[in-house]
Amino acid sequence: MPISPNLNSLAYFEAVARTGRVTLAAAELGVSTAAVSQQLKQLEEQWGVRLFRRKDRRLTLTIDGEMLFQTTTSALRMIRDARSALVHQRNSHQLTLRSSPSFAVRWLTPRLKRFVDSHPDWGVRIDASPDFSDFETEVIDLDLRYGSGAWEGLHTECIINDFVLPMCSPDYREQMRSISPDPIVQFSHSRLIHSVKALYQWDVWLMVHEIAAPTETSALRFDRSSMAIQLARDGAGVVLDSATLAQEDLERGTLVPFSPQFDVIEFPAYWAVCPGRHVNRRVVRLFIDWILKEAETFDRTARDMLVAQGCRLRLARDAEPGLR
Repeated sequence: MPISPNLNSLAYFEAVARTGRVTLAAAELGVSTAAVSQQLKQLEEQWGVRLFRRKDRRLTLTIDGEMLFQTTTSALRMIRDARSALVHQRNSHQLTLRSSPSFAVRWLTPRLKRFVDSHPDWGVRIDASPDFSDFETEVIDLDLRYGSGAWEGLHTECIINDFVLPMCSPDYREQMRSISPDPIVQFSHSRLIHSVKALYQWDVWLMVHEIAAPTETSALRFDRSSMAIQLARDGAGVVLDSATLAQEDLERGTLVPFSPQFDVIEFPAYWAVCPGRHVNRRVVRLFIDWILKEAETFDRTARDMLVAQGCRLRLARDAEPGLR
């Protein structure tokens, strides 16, 4: 049966091998020279090898000793580095997040000052990227993701239900209403703006509402909701996108619902995602709790705003692909 190495003896051995003297190693370790010598003797007896030769009052490594030293010093260095990193993490107040770009710019950043004011000693870094975090290879505390919530092996908490509806500028809506009072007829003359990474797409929306898609000779497609929303605000067409991201424009009236005849679709869309072990970090748990409170306030405000504009809200049906 193999004998487990005595980690204390290995630490004493590494110090002697590195300094070349028992006295120097004992001083570094804060123990007596007798204690060091005893540990070395026990290690040699346990492993059945000779680790040192004495020459000119100095210890030199044998071949076996050199092999053990290379392995031991490397392992202990890694342990020391890990300890330093843990101590630094414990003593520092740094939160590193990744967030989808449109959510970071349009929803998170306008509220972030309240978190910073509540924790003035904390540093916050936000990586606004569409790429999901690889928590095994990247130094990321928490990911704020847009999606279905189905990320196997990760802790997920829904922070915001999205509200999706067709939106356009007030002038564009009036232009379509001048063609016909019927919103379905209006759609046949509208130019659709596509957010290609959104969970809810125009083809599904049109199918659910039994509306024929307008003929698109030159489609407008964007991989950022913020770009699609901006173009709709500028009067280029109708966008099917998130009231969560367009809240400020809807409140100001620079964007309006295309027609209250069409329900606002509600579904879970924005999530706090991380490995389960990260939830035990104080900074992560505090940030999640903070963002949940912000989301609760937003949810009430968004519902009241949409109802005030004549909209009805309904949960997405199971028949609507990709929405849960």
